[in-house]
Amino acid sequence: MAAATLPLAVVTYPVMQDVDARLGPVDVLLGVFLTAGAALLPDADHPKGTLAHVLGPLSYFACKIIAKVSGGHRQGTHSLLFVVAAAYGTWAGMHWIGRPFTLALAFFLLALAVRALHLYPPGDDIRSWGTVVVLAAAGTFVMDHWISDKPAWLPFCVGLGALAHLLGDCLTDRGCPLLWPFKPRTCFPIIERTGNKVETWVLAPLFTVGTLAVLWHVFTVPA
Repeated sequence: MAAATLPLAVVTYPVMQDVDARLGPVDVLLGVFLTAGAALLPDADHPKGTLAHVLGPLSYFACKIIAKVSGGHRQGTHSLLFVVAAAYGTWAGMHWIGRPFTLALAFFLLALAVRALHLYPPGDDIRSWGTVVVLAAAGTFVMDHWISDKPAWLPFCVGLGALAHLLGDCLTDRGCPLLWPFKPRTCFPIIERTGNKVETWVLAPLFTVGTLAVLWHVFTVPA
């Protein structure tokens, strides 16, 4: 799921160039990986999901609490209301708290991206999530040299990643309650489940190659 958001994040580059805060290649590169991490945010309601294991016991218990509050898996956090709340919450955090919030969110989203893209040892023990923490911390340290205190594109990345997750889940027979708290679900069942072998071993590599090609274009072709 996260890998599928990579090209989606990059191809929106021309659109974002029309806003007041124009994006440079570094902004695009940072945004791509943060969007991939944000694609896991709706699964904060799933204590057995990828997000629950990204930071060990801390993220596990946080997901259990969120699952109870939101009504269980594929309920409140799998809605358009959640997408808006995540994007607005990002904007509000940046403007009210400032740089500490921006860097903390960047660390968390990088940790999610590392986990989603399988850049860590398999398993759920400290060797696994400890590697995720180290890689995310290193990435955040690097980002600290380039990312602004209030990057205008960050709320967009968070919302885009969360929305991509919902669209993917709508392709399964269970669908998503996009208009939650109303109960009707939206579904276009063309795949059995997300995270299947075709997605992991065929679509994800193809999307990754496509993303690298678009990034090469962004970095090498003059605007």
